[in-house]
Amino acid sequence: MKSITALAGEYSAIAFALPVSILVGYAIGYYLDQFFGTHFLYIVFLVFGIAAGFLQIYRLVSKENKEEDGE
Repeated sequence: MKSITALAGEYSAIAFALPVSILVGYAIGYYLDQFFGTHFLYIVFLVFGIAAGFLQIYRLVSKENKEEDGE
């Protein structure tokens, strides 16, 4: 049985995975738009950030399910 702090850490990682990925993707696209003088890269990297966030959540949840099945 995991301690409450370990569970809180795992669930907070799941809670922050999507917003942080979206923010990082948007920031990369924004700065690339500034650097190249374009106006569309932020959308491309925003979509990449969203996809990366959902992938990270999927991986965290799958890992948690595998650990529960193994116990």
